[in-house]
Amino acid sequence: MADAKVIPFDEDRPRRRIPRRVRAVPAAEPVVEEPVAPEPTPAAAPGDSWDRRVAGGLAFLRRRITGDYEVDDFGYDKELTDQVLMSLMRPLYDKYFRVEVKGIENIPAEGGALIVANHSGTLPLDGLMLQVAVHDHHPAERHLRLLAADLVFMLPVVNELARKAGHTLACAEDAQRLLEAGELVGVMPEGFKGIGKPFGDRYKLQRFGRGGFVSTALRAGTPIVPCSIVGAEEIYPMVGNAKTLARLLGVPYFPITPTFPWLGPLGAVPLPTKWTIQFGEPIPTDGYAAEAAEDPMLMFNLTDQVREQIQHTLYKLLVQRRSVFF
Repeated sequence: MADAKVIPFDEDRPRRRIPRRVRAVPAAEPVVEEPVAPEPTPAAAPGDSWDRRVAGGLAFLRRRITGDYEVDDFGYDKELTDQVLMSLMRPLYDKYFRVEVKGIENIPAEGGALIVANHSGTLPLDGLMLQVAVHDHHPAERHLRLLAADLVFMLPVVNELARKAGHTLACAEDAQRLLEAGELVGVMPEGFKGIGKPFGDRYKLQRFGRGGFVSTALRAGTPIVPCSIVGAEEIYPMVGNAKTLARLLGVPYFPITPTFPWLGPLGAVPLPTKWTIQFGEPIPTDGYAAEAAEDPMLMFNLTDQVREQIQHTLYKLLVQRRSVFF
């Protein structure tokens, strides 16, 4: 057998280069290297998004059935609120009332704050729309924890849904706990006096109570954000109040509107008014001393300041409004 030829791998030894054929280019013509287009990314199949939605929905149902979800001390269920309750309210918010939001930048990006708004509309739909407005328009998608009246937590089904959505009893202790935990808290100091007032008094703010919300904000050292809502007054024009029937039913008022109770359940459908929600400049409270919350004169002045700012903004928005429905 012939001896095998050994090819030495010597790095110091010069290697012969194989010349490449280069096309001759005139000197005046610059050589431009054409960019290579990246390979197109294959488009996602049309059913992929639906598959993800179905998978997410099944996972959600599994967690609900097995109890593998969390609620806080107040009963707030964030997952249920985001995936179900908000989704149910958005068509009413976006398509029916066509809510326009202004001044969302006045709500802090983090930390506690007390949002104080006017209350109207016979039924408290304004609180629900306010909750959607804060979550969907704030860059941090913050959640608003509303303070509700006792009646809300006495009604079957409504009680559970209110707790799941993050609402809690309108008392100073609960409000202060939420504020100190860095939550956004919403309060409507007019209460039933606001939503149950006759149509002739629309957009005229009722009394704001004794300033309990100001005292709570002072104790927690959180800013107060005034909020004005236009459009809710006209969804159920309340032209009368059957007080005797209200006492029999144990409710603050029994509304009579142009459509209710004359049209039965159809009369409970709200009118499709155009809404505007504007958040005003926050009023800081962290500069006051600890004992300021016990000063009645200071609470009166701050309460009056918040009320006047909301009322002034309501008048301003009403002047700018073209129509109740457009």
